Amino acid sequence: MLGGKAALNLGFTDWDERASVAANRAKFAAAVAVKQMPLVTLRQIHSDVIHLAAAPAADASKADALTTSTPGLLLGVQTADCVPILLADTRQRVVAAIHAGWRGTLARIAVKALGRMRMEFRTRPGDVVAALGPAIGRCCYEVGPEVAQAFAAQFRAAADWFDGPFDQLAHGEEPLSLPWLTMMPPGHVPPPPRVQLDLRAANRWQLADAGVPESQIHVSDLCTACRKDLLFSYRREGAKTGRMMAVIGVRGKK
Repeated sequence: MLGGKAALNLGFTDWDERASVAANRAKFAAAVAVKQMPLVTLRQIHSDVIHLAAAPAADASKADALTTSTPGLLLGVQTADCVPILLADTRQRVVAAIHAGWRGTLARIAVKALGRMRMEFRTRPGDVVAALGPAIGRCCYEVGPEVAQAFAAQFRAAADWFDGPFDQLAHGEEPLSLPWLTMMPPGHVPPPPRVQLDLRAANRWQLADAGVPESQIHVSDLCTACRKDLLFSYRREGAKTGRMMAVIGVRGKK
């Protein structure tokens, strides 16, 4: 339990004891029956870097996605609002674990991970099953005009992923904020308009556009910011929130 939550903190943070997190990870591994599989994680940097994992490493690589075909390895990404994405090529027995915040989503990290699987292991998108886990939802994820403009410049479907005055912000039509132009007294200028972004919808669209069948893309509807009783949310709780973990691996053949 952490702050009344049923979830375990699985991330090594400055405020939590390393031994406690290690114990939590052991409990997690036992609960999902993977305690014999060494865990490979990353130093996540909100990038589009994909690391090829062939064996456990003493030091975590700086990246935001992992892929492997090595049986017996467990790939893990940590989240507390960003989207955890797991990919499995059921034909070639290849997997990937992806951490996608708005920067990674903008950089198409899920599609690039799929491309790395194709390059390294001959993965075909039609053979891939994808799972997108709990993340901050459209209901709670407010972003500014710079994010709306960046997505509008990159994706033809971007408008479908936003609520609020997307067209206004995406095209740089920000309202005037000087008091003498708005006819409002100093200190009473309304805040600039913002929009709400659906990160899961954006990543789902990218995977489908890359050839993963929509029927094979499974998306959780849990919002991390809404369900603070159950999930960790950096946006809602700040730097002292915990971290969840999404894992995937290839079991050795019996």
